[in-house]
Formats: sequence, structure tokens, C-alpha cells
Amino acid sequence: MTSVTSLFSPSVDVVLPCLDEASALPWVLGRIPAGWRAIVVDNGSRDGSAELARSLGATVVEEPRRGFGAACHAGLLAATADLVCFLDCDGSLDPAQLPRVTGPVTGGTADLVLGRRRPVSVGAWPAHARLANAVLARRLRARTGAPLHDLGPMRAARRERLLALGLGDRRSGYPLEMVLAASAAGMRITETPVDYLPRSGRSKVTGTVRGTRQAVRDMRAVLAAPPPTLLVIAKAPVPGRVKTRLTPPCTPEQAAALAEAALTDTLETLSAVPAGRRLLVLDGAPGSWLPPGWQVVPQAGGGLDERLAAAFAHAARLAPDAPALLVGMDTPQLTAQALAEPLAAAHRAGVDAWYGPAADGGFWALGLARPTERLAARLLLGVPMSDPGTGTALLGRLAEQGLTVSQLPQLTDVDTVRDAHEVAAAAPGSRFAARLRSIALTPEVTG
Repeated sequence: MTSVTSLFSPSVDVVLPCLDEASALPWVLGRIPAGWRAIVVDNGSRDGSAELARSLGATVVEEPRRGFGAACHAGLLAATADLVCFLDCDGSLDPAQLPRVTGPVTGGTADLVLGRRRPVSVGAWPAHARLANAVLARRLRARTGAPLHDLGPMRAARRERLLALGLGDRRSGYPLEMVLAASAAGMRITETPVDYLPRSGRSKVTGTVRGTRQAVRDMRAVLAAPPPTLLVIAKAPVPGRVKTRLTPPCTPEQAAALAEAALTDTLETLSAVPAGRRLLVLDGAPGSWLPPGWQVVPQAGGGLDERLAAAFAHAARLAPDAPALLVGMDTPQLTAQALAEPLAAAHRAGVDAWYGPAADGGFWALGLARPTERLAARLLLGVPMSDPGTGTALLGRLAEQGLTVSQLPQLTDVDTVRDAHEVAAAAPGSRFAARLRSIALTPEVTG
């Protein structure tokens, strides 16, 4: 039997974080645009908000973890529509004005749009809350360059772009983290005016000086976390110089074409991860496959261990206070979310390093929370590379340095044709998979 959920495919999902908002719910839900789905995320209400929302036709998600960010993110995870909106559930913002916010996204002129609140009455926006918002907005403009004057809770973006940001804050810092991460991921951000009405009931945050102070503290913690430096180490995809283990059965030209596709997929994926800098540590010359926003750094001389250590040293010189994470070019199945989530500021606490194991015993990623030239040398110099024991040796070095390691998912490097088919199956929509299909090699042939 077909489920009700599968029959209903909303054009837009509207996430409504909710804590004791029964008095406002009928008006709010009654003004959701036709054909859009309201997702009410109940954050522990005791006034029957969840039951009322269900009776009014909303999809209700229960989020037991207290916190505005926890409720917002639970709604984002529950959303299925391509376009997602966020809106307070207290009646202070009119859902009928949501198309003003979604318009620039659907029109292709912006990737994240915030509603700039315009109070319709004197008491709609308390002075202390407005002042705190103005101070944070000024800092945000200086940090991102985005023309924002309000961190308004009415906002819209594509669901997949938001998930790729890996947002980690679950308190009042979530709205700010979304904007900072979106900017660091290259998303275009703008705002549009919306009416700000007196809310129904008392605000849990801006309605009190104490709540506003807590929100400011949460947001300052988000502002204090520098975005990471991302590095990709690669060879230019030149026939005869890359993926030589694929030849035969591949020709050198086919192997280079697969290498180019893998590198392009990797760079595109990391372009969607929030970062302060993106460095391509390259052996060779860049080509048309290089996306915008990447700085090309020539690889140092010596063995791979020396080149990796030099890459971290370079990142440390550029941004000594920022984490640095290095990825190889052989994992086109990597997703932005898989890297963005562990690198989010809220998930960095207590983490000294990130380690991505490869299925062949090596590693596909290594990150350092506080990179220095000396630490990189201690960790990498002398480690045997391209060896089944590479990963074990590196993990031993990390342990010797007393570093707390966060494990990333295990991935398969593309070394053989069988590897190539495994990776293509994991990422069927990638350039790499399309290029492999065009070559039409069979997985039974191993390189």
C-alpha cells in the first residue's frame, strides 16, 4: 500500500521550532502558503502544542534535546522538499510573506535569504534585543561581506546546500552558524524586508535580558571558531603520470581522464565545505578542471611523507589558529557533509586530529586542530607511504603525540579497476562514475 507521505511531495518545507506556542499556532499554520508543508518541531511543549499542530494538519517532529538549534536541525533533517524555510512559531512573523524570502533562491540570484525584520509597532522588538542583533550583524558584515543587517529567523535555502554545511550548534548559535558556514562555503547571501509583529506570549530568548545574554554568548562562541583550511594533494591528470596502476587495462589517456574526473569531483565537494582557505597542493600545472576559489600551491620536493608535512607547514603559516585538513584526490565518493560535520565548531571540542582510513590500509584524510610545522614533521616524516601498514604507523604517531583523534568514515581509494567500480557504485551521479561508464571497463579485470 502506498504511504500517505509518498503521495504528498511538498514544493517547500517550512520548519517551525516550537516550545509552548499553542496560542499562536492556529494563526501561523493558517497562513502557510498553499502546497507548502509545515514541519512543527516540538521542543518539549507542555501546553499541548504538538497535539494542536497535528490537528491543524502540520507534520510534527519531536525533539527532546532542548535548544533552538536542536529544534531547527531536527526539522531540516525531517524535510524532504528541495527548498526549506525556517520561521519562528510565535506569530511574530507572517508565513504569508515567506515567498518574499524564497523568491531570490528560486530565481537563482541567492543561495541563502534572510528576512530583515521591520517592526510594525513600537513594542514588537525589545530595545535590548535589537541592540544585540545590530552589534552581531555589524560583526557578521565585517566577517563575511554579506549585506546583512538582521539575523532574522525567517530564512530560506536549498535543503542539500544546508545539509552540506554540517551545522553543529544546537543552541542559540545555530542561526549565526548557518550564515557563517554558508559564507565560508561560497553561498550567496542576501536579505529582504519582512514585517515584524508583536509575538504571542513571552519570548524564551529576546523577551528577557537573561535570554538575550545567553544567545549572545552562544553566538560569540560561534564567531570565535576560525573556519578550517582545506588542502587537496594531487598530481595534475597527465597521461602516463597518474593512475598508472590502471594501465593496463586502461590506456594512459583513459587513466588520466579518470584521474581528472576524480580530482574534479573532490574539489567540487570540498568547495561546498565551509572553509577559510582552500589549497590545492599540486604536482604539475592546473587546468580547466580547477574550480574558482582554490589557491594552487606547488608540492615540495622529496617523498610523499615530506610533501605532506610541507603542506601542513604551509597551511600553518597561512592560518596558524585554524584547523587544517588534507584530503587526497582518489575519493570522488566523498560528500561535503561527511567532512563539514566533524569540522563544525561545536564538534571540535576535545579533538586534536581527524583521521580518514582507507580500505587498503592507508589513509585518505588527515587533519590537525592546531597545525604546526614541528607537529607535522613528527607525525609524517619517515612514515612508509603507499603501504598496507601506512595507516597503522600514522595512528601510532598520533598516539605517541598524545592526540585525541576523531575517526572519519573509511573510504576506498581508486587504485585498481575493481576499486574504480566500487567507488562509482557509491557515487553513481559523480563525474568519475560517468567517465568510467564511458570507458566501459569490466570490474573483473584488476589492475
